[in-house]
Amino acid sequence: MATRRVATIFGGSGFIGRYVVKRFAQQGFIVRVPSRDPEGALFLKPMGAVGQIVPLFASITNEATVHRAVDDAEVVVNLVGALTESGAASFQAIHAEGSERIARLSAAAGASRLIQISAIGADPNSPSRYASTKGRAEQGVLARFPRAVILRPSLVFGLEDKFFNRFAEIARLSPFMPVISGDTKMQPVYVADVADAVMAAQASSEPQGKIFELGGPRVWTFREILAFILKAIRRERRLVDIPMGIARIQASILQHVPGKPLTPDQLLMLSKDNVVSPGALGLADLGITPTPVELVVPGYLSRFQPGGGRRPTIPMPLDR
Repeated sequence: MATRRVATIFGGSGFIGRYVVKRFAQQGFIVRVPSRDPEGALFLKPMGAVGQIVPLFASITNEATVHRAVDDAEVVVNLVGALTESGAASFQAIHAEGSERIARLSAAAGASRLIQISAIGADPNSPSRYASTKGRAEQGVLARFPRAVILRPSLVFGLEDKFFNRFAEIARLSPFMPVISGDTKMQPVYVADVADAVMAAQASSEPQGKIFELGGPRVWTFREILAFILKAIRRERRLVDIPMGIARIQASILQHVPGKPLTPDQLLMLSKDNVVSPGALGLADLGITPTPVELVVPGYLSRFQPGGGRRPTIPMPLDR
């Protein structure tokens, strides 16, 4: 009789997580999806057979619920992250302390694989609270689970992303496109490639204890990305550079607005290049050929075209 294989995917109902959950289900795993809102994860269930995908209540800040979530799991993936802080949900609590807790309890439960999704730029000494706590998370994970694999994606794009879609919506509504730190470099990586990287990391024993930086085939400046978005949605908008001093004032005000559209910490991250480091292990080392932005993004941004893009000229490829 085949042994039941269990994968626990923290953050499985999020943007990247849904792609990871689908892949584990396709490989026959029982997939647990711990969440503070299990009802919000029910949309994942049709990705597997009856009873195969199991949303359950857990918070990475709560020891007992994390312990229950990783019990008897062969593979644990931590995709949980926050771009802004809110109350008790601080970067320190979510990134550093939560990740360390998952790693420690996964090791104690006997998990054979732990994959931590971090971010390019993660550095305990970074002036950005986001990047510094991501760096401390990596340290805590490797201290508690030395065989863990760390994946650091650059900007992740895909149908449900909050970057390309967000700026396309701004372009649809605004008479101009604001540009902050337009020369900052980024290396957008397709969400399906990130999910494939997770599967490659769990399938092989070779990557254990290593860090991989995941970037797409092209390095873009922020200004080039915005110009590309305008072309994809067929709207003419002037790109207007916003001086950093004015951007800081705006961020100080907007960080108190519900949804926090811009924070001072995000400005710090936006001022630093977000590209794969020279010599770093990457997608190629996991056997993955990166997907170009040009192949995917125009398809899902067509809805922002005048008239709603009822006749898109570029089809969007299906998730692999």
